[in-house]
Amino acid sequence: MKKILLATVALVALGATVPALAADLGARRTYTKAPAYEATPIYNWTGFYIGGHVGGAFGGPNNVVAPGFASGNDGRFMGGVQAGYDYQFAPNWVMGLEANYSFLDTGSSFANRGLGSVTGRLGYTWGPAMLYAKGGYAWADSRFTNGFTGNAGRDGYTVGGGLEYMFTQNWSGKIEYQYYDFGNSTFLTPALVVGGFRNDEHTIKAGLNYRFNWGGPVVAKY
Repeated sequence: MKKILLATVALVALGATVPALAADLGARRTYTKAPAYEATPIYNWTGFYIGGHVGGAFGGPNNVVAPGFASGNDGRFMGGVQAGYDYQFAPNWVMGLEANYSFLDTGSSFANRGLGSVTGRLGYTWGPAMLYAKGGYAWADSRFTNGFTGNAGRDGYTVGGGLEYMFTQNWSGKIEYQYYDFGNSTFLTPALVVGGFRNDEHTIKAGLNYRFNWGGPVVAKY
């Protein structure tokens, strides 16, 4: 009888202790699934491109062969093509080489009929945008037959800059200013020198490029 009584007391004490121990252990922890890996695309400027542009050409104040100079309007419509290659050599820096040619809307035999250039450029990019400067060799299609001599607007140099924006990995648009300088030219008659002038042009254009970025965008890992 005494043994039965002791066993009963022990069972009651055990029943009171177990819930308290369970409470001390605290609530069961829940584990959440780690978030899925997400890659951030970085626009890749490396690759070849081709495109076209439209804009306006404006001669310097003394440039008598500027488009429209004889008619009192030294500005003319221009349009042309460009092609080049860019190389992104650091996360935010791009260097490249570009060739372009622009046709000028002029019917005068005195005026420059076209402008061409081969330039290097250096740009700073953040995401899809790039701000750049450019400069190099320039050439004017003059074909003068009216007594012009000297440089006659052939070879010169050009400098400029612009902003380019990549809408997709294969398409980009740009706004660009470019200055052309072809040196001094002189107009002669059979008897004497009539006068000289500086053959220079200012151009503003908007362009669209198709980019052959076969590798696609670079992906940042983190």
